[in-house]
Amino acid sequence: MELHERAQFDFLLNTAAERFVERLVQRTGDLEQALAALRADPQGEGVWLDEFVRAVLRDFLLDNTAGAMFVLGACESRQVEGAGPGTVTEVLRALSVRAFADVLCVKVDQGIELALSGHM
Repeated sequence: MELHERAQFDFLLNTAAERFVERLVQRTGDLEQALAALRADPQGEGVWLDEFVRAVLRDFLLDNTAGAMFVLGACESRQVEGAGPGTVTEVLRALSVRAFADVLCVKVDQGIELALSGHM
């Protein structure tokens, strides 16, 4: 991945993380409850990580084959599961959602931990 692409991906990830934390806190009440909900079930009630990722990728015009390749290129060393059957485009898109959701989950978890450590 070229440096300018890495910078764009990092911007996307940071923006998504900020938005996701904001939504989690609105749905759960505070940072501690947000972190607990995320850790308990990233797809659970009020968290809906993959749904959020699909919306973010759509908002950033990355919900297509080229967008999937961009996300997968940035996440090339991560293990992913759950692509399922489908066309190459459908599998790439599913893999990109899964890969981005995994990396976003880690980033949000770390960010909330850091924020909580500053509040204690």
